Amino acid sequence: MTQRPASPAPLVTSASLAAVEGVVILLLAALEIASLTGGRLTMGLTTTLFFAAYGGLLLVCAWAITHGGAWARGPILLAQLIQLGLAWNLRGGETTLVAVVIGIVALVAIAGIVHPQSVEALESQR
Repeated sequence: MTQRPASPAPLVTSASLAAVEGVVILLLAALEIASLTGGRLTMGLTTTLFFAAYGGLLLVCAWAITHGGAWARGPILLAQLIQLGLAWNLRGGETTLVAVVIGIVALVAIAGIVHPQSVEALESQR
């Protein structure tokens, strides 16, 4: 039985950041469901389901990309682009620090996943 080579550091960094994002988004789902009221039941439930699916998918992709699942690269990249859009939307005012953190995390994750070592590792796993 041949053992798969270890994932390169840039790829592990991207996967780790995606996993942290997934956990945070799952926490947001839990907070959303905890704050449900009768007046916004439908919106709260759909938001909770969206956050739960989004966070869960990020966790699955973060695991998969370091275990030979080259297919997970696209969803992780898409999630980071969404995070950059969110950061841009939150810039200015009281949310500037949050926007900066989200933006930096997304940029580091993108840099790690498109790093030549990461691309080579993912291509060799196909």
